[in-house]
Amino acid sequence: MVRWGLVRVTGRSMLPTLRDGDLLVIDRRRAPRAGDVAVVRLPPDGHGRPRPLSVKRLAHRESDGGWWIDSDNPAEGVTSFDVGAVEASAVRAVVIGRLPPLRRTSVTRR
Repeated sequence: MVRWGLVRVTGRSMLPTLRDGDLLVIDRRRAPRAGDVAVVRLPPDGHGRPRPLSVKRLAHRESDGGWWIDSDNPAEGVTSFDVGAVEASAVRAVVIGRLPPLRRTSVTRR
């Protein structure tokens, strides 16, 4: 498995820390710690349908090894208040950085 990768943020659940469209650098082998922002596989919804991978804050580790997850935006997103603690294996990667947004420049052709 490739250690590092890139993921793009969609949605507003991590505002003000992360914005829709931010490009994040992830490490799939780094051990997660409380306070980290991570890529997490959420459990299926109430109808058994899978949810997409999500970017969440790891709030704290449970005694059984699972993680309590949270959003930085209290008005948006699925959290452990909705789904309970997620299994340790649900934490797929730790965010280690954010790439600066690309500046759009106009090019004049002659």
